[in-house]
Amino acid sequence: MFTGIVAAVGQIESISPLAEHYGLRLRIQAGHMPLADVALGDSIAINGACMTVVDKGDAHFDIDVSKESLQRTVGLDRLGPVNLEKALSLSQVLGGHLVSGHIDGHGHVAEFEAVGESWHLAIDAPLSLARFFAYKGSVAVQGVSLTVNQVEDLEQVCRIHINLIPHTLQHTTLAQLKPGDPVNLEVDLIARYCERLMQFKPTIDTP
Repeated sequence: MFTGIVAAVGQIESISPLAEHYGLRLRIQAGHMPLADVALGDSIAINGACMTVVDKGDAHFDIDVSKESLQRTVGLDRLGPVNLEKALSLSQVLGGHLVSGHIDGHGHVAEFEAVGESWHLAIDAPLSLARFFAYKGSVAVQGVSLTVNQVEDLEQVCRIHINLIPHTLQHTTLAQLKPGDPVNLEVDLIARYCERLMQFKPTIDTP
């Protein structure tokens, strides 16, 4: 589990194919995120996607990204900056919201513009995720815990509006977004379970 509070902006510095077209191995420079407490097999979220550390050095670590993960995420198949977060421990403060590291879908940036001291970010999400977004609800964008300020149910997409403060732009990769860019989305975990509870209709009587 994660919180959506980015620990550091790292860098995918090399990409190599795995045997038998299984996927890709990425080497990631960890930026200012310390790795002394990271062991092989630990989980780290890369742009919101939970990945397993398979090798590490003093300032870098390696992950293997399967073909399935590559199909369900964006930004893990090319060199460049990425948001990093270590897995949550039970003693940590939950500064964002509960994030599983499982990407639910891709969105696309519709608007990104300065509004006073902050920035307005609008993202077009698939209609299949529309039921999970709510005013003042939570969403993880590129692994960053954010608050939804407005939801528009349009004909072909669900457009969510988000306010970004300068601190968020300074400490994540979101400042580099531009209209049309794809982003990883993870809906709120509680909303996901509520949707399942409302959907479920038992076929037999339960005590």
